[in-house]
Amino acid sequence: RPSSALLGRVKQGTWIIGMLGSFTDADYVTAIEKAGLVGVAMEKLPRQLSSAQSMDELTSQNSVMGYKAAIVAANAYGSFLPMMTTAAGTIRPAKVLILGAGIAGLQAIGTAKRLGAVVTAYDVRPASKGEVESLGAKFLDLGLDFSKGQGEGGYARALSAEEQAQQQAAVDQKAAGFDIVITTAKVPGRKPPVLLTKAGVAGLHRGAVIVDCAASDLGGNVEGSTVGTQVTENGVTIIGAPYLSSGVSTTASNLLSRNVADVLAHFVRDGKLAIDLNEELDNAMVVAGRGEEAKKEGE
Repeated sequence: RPSSALLGRVKQGTWIIGMLGSFTDADYVTAIEKAGLVGVAMEKLPRQLSSAQSMDELTSQNSVMGYKAAIVAANAYGSFLPMMTTAAGTIRPAKVLILGAGIAGLQAIGTAKRLGAVVTAYDVRPASKGEVESLGAKFLDLGLDFSKGQGEGGYARALSAEEQAQQQAAVDQKAAGFDIVITTAKVPGRKPPVLLTKAGVAGLHRGAVIVDCAASDLGGNVEGSTVGTQVTENGVTIIGAPYLSSGVSTTASNLLSRNVADVLAHFVRDGKLAIDLNEELDNAMVVAGRGEEAKKEGE
């Protein structure tokens, strides 16, 4: 997004379309408004609408991220992912656990399976079990019932403190049997849930690899993870990697350009950029410049 300093130099009436951070940065939205600009926040896209699918930046970039997460994990792991039978003996397949079976998680599952790993996945959403199994992976049974885990827009809801503690304890116990753990659980606009605690990390064997796709300044899915790579005292590699889409830059850019172009095209009416606040997409995404003056021709 344009910096706050740059907003003051942009011509009034200009439309700013992109990921504006509107869930957590109200001051930035206010700055757009004060500068006389129109702010269209793609993160507020109501992605459950079929007409919005081609505009959904979160879906397209998370898909790329999930693919790359499996590749990064395989590269960091010190053995083969598939089973190999050689003259020197048989190498067992790597066991991969994927926490979060949304768009990124499903891509990670598919990629890890294609690389030959034995894949298990978990998600709090009840509907995810069938999706996981359809890709040939096992669904991790934690023995917990979060039957209302589904949130708005197909994303997982935030768990209560008690539910999260139960989930963490169960995941910590189960994770010890895996070689690679990939975490992809995000709640849009909020701090990522901690799925694997320090105790869970300590329970992994030396040489195990964790890729935390949710790592950020707000924290990550793994307790203590940071953006970048670190190795714990017991030899577990933790890779905090929210930037993975940029590692597949050609595909990521092609998908993102389609998202942005379709958002822009949506607002073109009679040859002008215009807002109709009675339209669901407009009402959701326009976070600044919603007054009458914004309904006039923009650029």
